[in-house]
Order: sequence, then structure tokens, then C-alpha cells
Amino acid sequence: MNDATTCVVYPGSFDPFTIGHLDILRRARALFPRLVVLVAADGKAQLLSAQRRVELIRMATADKDGVDVRGFDGLLVDAVAGLKAAAVVRGIRCAGDYEHEWGMAGVNALLDQDIEFVYLLARPELAAVSSTLVRDVLRHGGRLDRLVPAPLAAELRRDFPAE
Repeated sequence: MNDATTCVVYPGSFDPFTIGHLDILRRARALFPRLVVLVAADGKAQLLSAQRRVELIRMATADKDGVDVRGFDGLLVDAVAGLKAAAVVRGIRCAGDYEHEWGMAGVNALLDQDIEFVYLLARPELAAVSSTLVRDVLRHGGRLDRLVPAPLAAELRRDFPAE
């Protein structure tokens, strides 16, 4: 499966993209030659537009060869098929994430029985970092430098100055 054309997708809302997301991306990229980050148009909280999330992730991954970032709308299985991706990569921080991922994988398998999922466990020191908590820190003017990739901290502060 791991040849020069193997592509995997890393989907999510990434609202915003965190250091935990970047860690999963780096580790997945070490396993596969091509990784496409699929930024869902329908984010959970809609802090940032899909276009802005794509821009920020491109900034955070500009130095990463073999990484492509693009938005998507619709069913994940359709995006995976369109890219001829070998698998979907997802990160798991806690038991709750596992339960959520298990349900999503089950439904996706019913839609396309050939879809494969690869799960990477969050590093313990990053397991507490979530987009939800980053949004809260951002709204309250807290420091972002240890929660999001360096280029994103300044951009997010510019987009959402502390009140």
C-alpha cells in the first residue's frame, strides 16, 4: 500500500487547526507519501470560514512535502473515492473520541465497504488540546502559542483581537 502514489486523507473541521492536529499530520505523513487534509465546509462551531481554515492550515504546513490542503463538501466516502485514497487518517485523544470515530467508521463502511481507517493516538502531552478549548482561550484573550502552530497564533489574534 505504501508506494509513491499512495494517498491518505486527513479530514476534519479544524476550527481552528491545533498543535495536536499538526502532530497527527506529521506522524501520518511519515507513514504515507501523500496526505490530503480535507477541511470540511460544515464546521461544528463556525469560528472560521472553510476558506480561512484552508488558508491557515496551508500556512502551518507550508514546509511539509507531500501535504495538500483543500476544502470539501459532501460525504467523506465520495471525497476518498475521488482522490483514490488508500485510507482515512484520524486522531484519537480519549475514549470519547474513540466512540465517536467508531460510529462514524461504521456508517462510512456501510456507504463504502472498501474504505479503511487508520487511527493515531494523541501524544499524552497533546491530548488535552482541542479546537473547542482553543476557541475558548482565543475568545478570552489567552495565549495561543502553545496550542496552535506558530504561524497561526498571530493570524488568529489578528482575526480575533482580545477585547
